Amino acid sequence: MAVPFVGRGPVVEEIDAQFWRVVEPLEYHGETESFEIPAGFRTDFASVPRPFVWLVPTYGVYTKAAILHDYLRSSKVVSEADGDGLFRRCLRECGVSMPQRWMMWTAVRLSSHLRGASPAALAVFTLTAVLSVIYLFVPAIVISVYLALFWLVEFAFWLPQRLLRRTNAEVPKPQVKSA
Repeated sequence: MAVPFVGRGPVVEEIDAQFWRVVEPLEYHGETESFEIPAGFRTDFASVPRPFVWLVPTYGVYTKAAILHDYLRSSKVVSEADGDGLFRRCLRECGVSMPQRWMMWTAVRLSSHLRGASPAALAVFTLTAVLSVIYLFVPAIVISVYLALFWLVEFAFWLPQRLLRRTNAEVPKPQVKSA
């Protein structure tokens, strides 16, 4: 299946640890609509909470769909519900597996607080959310525990070095990353 994005993109440059800038315009041509993400547009690709990056990294085969979704959300050229639906369609067009694209769609619908959801869409969301929680609960808990354990191990190595170091220089504070 051909992906309806025009150009070789995405061509992006890193702004900082979280955000990227589109360098060359990225065009999407759907069944009835077309969108152009302009050069200079800022994106974070897929916004994935840290415990789930093992399943859905922030970029991948779905990067173009994520950039388009960020653009649709920020430009408000379509409603949030339509933007989320276009995101799911783009994920399918990009070749993302059915379980992964439905979980990603569920996450973006949840982040938009289900605005514009019809009763049928709400039922589909609820079913997908329940199945996703069942599927992701144990791995997310295990990964969160190990992230906390890793931080404790780093702290255990940092503390003796801090206590044994004899210097008048100010010691930097430990940096703890969060999602």
